[in-house]
Amino acid sequence: MKQLVILSGKGGTGKTSVTAVFAHLLSLNNTHSRVVLADADVDASNLELVLSPQIVSRESFKGGLFARIDGDKCSNCGMCEDVCRFDAIGDASQPQFRRLAERQIAESDTPETPIPDVPIVDTIACDGCAACVYQCPDKAITMHDQVVGEWYRSESRYGPLFHANLRPAQENSGKLVTLVKQQARQLALDEAYDLMLVDGPPGIGCPVISAASGADLALLVAEPTAAGVHDLQRVLATTAHFRVRSLVCINKADIYPAGATRIEAFCKQNGVPVVGWIPFDTTVTEAMVQGQPVTRYAPDSPASQALREVWEKVADILQDQ
Repeated sequence: MKQLVILSGKGGTGKTSVTAVFAHLLSLNNTHSRVVLADADVDASNLELVLSPQIVSRESFKGGLFARIDGDKCSNCGMCEDVCRFDAIGDASQPQFRRLAERQIAESDTPETPIPDVPIVDTIACDGCAACVYQCPDKAITMHDQVVGEWYRSESRYGPLFHANLRPAQENSGKLVTLVKQQARQLALDEAYDLMLVDGPPGIGCPVISAASGADLALLVAEPTAAGVHDLQRVLATTAHFRVRSLVCINKADIYPAGATRIEAFCKQNGVPVVGWIPFDTTVTEAMVQGQPVTRYAPDSPASQALREVWEKVADILQDQ
């Protein structure tokens, strides 16, 4: 079983559109590959928007701890508020904590409960360090698992899809990416799939490292802008550091040919193959609106033709890995 991850140095380069096209092309009758799909962009998961999957199962993701204060034990000494370096603990005399308490009560099963006269914990600001637990003389504070997102197994028109959603302002996206990939890989191994196709996150941070881990090949989708060139160089350095072989395709290449030429020259200088130039094509946007890969929505469009050529080159190289 091979692993192909699609990455980009920045968001908005067309990475997900390319992934959806590859999934579609793999499903056609002239191929014999079975593919498991994984959307590793858990902060902004959107491969599902193109593949229209049906969720088969969902699981909560616990990404950290938060403090909880037992009002019956608390003597309101204020030591927890003093020791919290994240300003996550306060009382109802502070407007932001009063609003927080009002919202928590309104969302609870007992909306008539009065606002507590003990310190209040902002679970989003809480880092889970437990300093307040150790300082509390009343032993009134305990740490609890925090559900920060969900992950799903779905069935799409092109194969099983594993994806997830991390709640806003939550951390540990790298761990959630690892979980999504582990689930996809396990299914691929158990049921003898040929390929695991991963739609990775943008950038060079922990989620990208998690997405690229174990990959046989990475395709980097670049765009010929100042930011696009700069960030491509950064993500290439990242994949090189982790010894993941990389290819590059240039999306919307004809908008700024000089920039595309600059990308190609940089890649040639560093021994990175450029497997295609994809033209700007409004049918790509139209296909996204219709929830379809462009190769299915408009198979004869310029972008579709270019993407087919890209996939043929990527498939040949992946086969030799």
